[in-house]
Amino acid sequence: MIRDDIKAAGIAAMKGGDKAGTQTIRLIQSAVKNRDIELRTAASAPDDDLLVTEVLQKMIKQRRESVEMYRKGAREELAAAEEAEIAVIERFLPAQMDDAEAKAAVAAIIAETGAESMKDMGRVMALVKERHASSIEPARASGLVREALG
Repeated sequence: MIRDDIKAAGIAAMKGGDKAGTQTIRLIQSAVKNRDIELRTAASAPDDDLLVTEVLQKMIKQRRESVEMYRKGAREELAAAEEAEIAVIERFLPAQMDDAEAKAAVAAIIAETGAESMKDMGRVMALVKERHASSIEPARASGLVREALG
């Protein structure tokens, strides 16, 4: 399980004296714990690895947006710190599909649903998220679906 990998990496980072890694892993654990608390009242919780993957993808998205803003503001040292956090977070994500595999998966779902226009994007994205949430980032999947339907 991803959660166990994160815990083991946190212990290893603390023992190894990796302050930046330890801090990032603590942020990950905190975000996952917050998500667990949010889901206490939910009718059904997603699979644990899927839940952790969603949290990690959200954290990466936030940091990429921060990097962009820091670069616009000429704060390269802060952008570099955010990129270092992204590298730590990406270690725990499951392997991502390459472009060819992702396009093939999206094309298969489009063919299966019979989607023809942008009106069908919601239906296609729901299936992409259901089947490939851990292996395709939602923003990337959205772009691929738009490209295929547009």
